[in-house]
Amino acid sequence: MQTIISPLLVSHRLSLAPPVPRLLNNYHHRARPSIRLSSHRSTNSLRLFSSAIVAAAASRDSEMATEDVQDPRIAKIASSIRVIPDFPKPGIMFQDITTLLLDTEAFKDTIALFVERYKDKDISVVAGVEARGFIFGPPIALAIGAKFVPMRKPKKLPGKVISEEYSLEYGTDKIEMHVGAVEPGERAIIIDDLIATGGTLAAAIRLLERVGVKIVECACVIELPELKGKDKLGETPLFVLVSSA
Repeated sequence: MQTIISPLLVSHRLSLAPPVPRLLNNYHHRARPSIRLSSHRSTNSLRLFSSAIVAAAASRDSEMATEDVQDPRIAKIASSIRVIPDFPKPGIMFQDITTLLLDTEAFKDTIALFVERYKDKDISVVAGVEARGFIFGPPIALAIGAKFVPMRKPKKLPGKVISEEYSLEYGTDKIEMHVGAVEPGERAIIIDDLIATGGTLAAAIRLLERVGVKIVECACVIELPELKGKDKLGETPLFVLVSSA
């Protein structure tokens, strides 16, 4: 049975359907044999994977580059994320990363997994999306020797800015960064805590590409795959640690 998600009850960082727990190996469009994970923090568990999602250039289908996901750090990270039902409105399952931040081991492991992935990829820019991208981006940037560039909502940055508009369910919004924060030819990753509908990340990609920056990858702690946010990223790969479905 296909589950239809109403867009009227969906917003960034939110999930409508209770997560189904799975630990995935060699995932490619279909779920493989899984094991169940328990979490004392929530009645909802999380399906896990650690892989890069690559949008195919010639079709709307996505292809996932497989990695070994038996790393015990992934399970620790997933179990530290609290899922709060009916917040901020009835029917919404809120993915709360504040409990991950309270768990020093899980927080350290989250940063370490991203650092291990990007430390040898000649990254000079870590762009963090407001607001939770500001939590994960700076320690990653410091560890790999890159600068951190905040990508903010309108009227938050004091200097001259360049902006990119993106669509919301009702209306539009913008994301901005300081002029001169990046240089043409630099290699960047874009960090946020979660990808839902993908609009903000897509705007961040367009903004950086306008000034000649090469986007190596987008990286998030959590993905809500039922909202198909990765489809909006075009050919930019997406790397996530935890997938909630």
